[in-house]
Amino acid sequence: MRWRHPPVYRPLVDLSTMEERHIIITYRLDRATILELCAQLEPDLISAIRHPTGIPSLVQVLSVLLFLPSGSFQTIVAMASGMFQPMFSNVLARVLSALMKHMHRYIVFPQVEDLPTVKGDFYALGHIPNIIGAIDGTPVAFVPPYRNEQVYRNRKSYHSMAVQMVCLADQYISHVNAKYPGSVHDAYILRNSSIRYVMGQLQRHRVWLIGDSGYPNLSWLLTPVRNPRTRAEERYNEAHRQTRRIIERTFGLLKARFRYLHLTGGSLYYSPKKVDGPDGGLVAAVEPVCSEEEKAEEEDVDNRKNIIMQYFQ
Repeated sequence: MRWRHPPVYRPLVDLSTMEERHIIITYRLDRATILELCAQLEPDLISAIRHPTGIPSLVQVLSVLLFLPSGSFQTIVAMASGMFQPMFSNVLARVLSALMKHMHRYIVFPQVEDLPTVKGDFYALGHIPNIIGAIDGTPVAFVPPYRNEQVYRNRKSYHSMAVQMVCLADQYISHVNAKYPGSVHDAYILRNSSIRYVMGQLQRHRVWLIGDSGYPNLSWLLTPVRNPRTRAEERYNEAHRQTRRIIERTFGLLKARFRYLHLTGGSLYYSPKKVDGPDGGLVAAVEPVCSEEEKAEEEDVDNRKNIIMQYFQ
């Protein structure tokens, strides 16, 4: 009878011997943040420590943080972390699951008591009042499944998941929706997003999100004037561009820091469920998908007109 030997972990990573600058370059996070993250995730990773051949939770977190910025293959990262690829695959799934479980700690929409500060930060960007978030969507490339392959092809003709985000003026990400394939229009995602409920609850405070022309102009969402006819509307559009750029810079920073999110980092070789998270749902895979050419219908609201008259005449 042939005995199978359990996988052996060979420790190659020692955070205590690394300089702070090297830690940031390698893992994209500083030492204190990594240790704090590890402490929060450790209860979910503790089963690996109890196993006689298990991997310490810190090494699990470090190996995943090494994988996410690199956009590399699992085999390469596994070798650099002192483990075999099947072992790292299990570690990756375990750490990502733990991160999803604690996501509410890191992605938090502003509370009522935070609104004055958030509005002030956005006003400094483009002098539009009462903005509490910039919203937009970005594609994350991945290799699609054979079934329903066409629903993942975006308007740039490559396969992706459509990720909608809201960020603050300091580039803090306050809301994420990553449930839909790349062919789905931003306006469709917005209509089926929980952000509608969140903003509806805040309407008595007269606050808005800011988004591009792919979104409808709503009672809580300001978009640019499509065909400006007056100097005031042109000034509003320029202020709108200056304010909304923050979400574009946030996407750029995020994809530069974590190359696997960028098309140049290679397409993710994972199922849609793993790309968008365990609770993704992929509603558009089983429901009619909204066309890329869909035009966002605007509500008959006067918020944008009032802002233009009051602040940009």
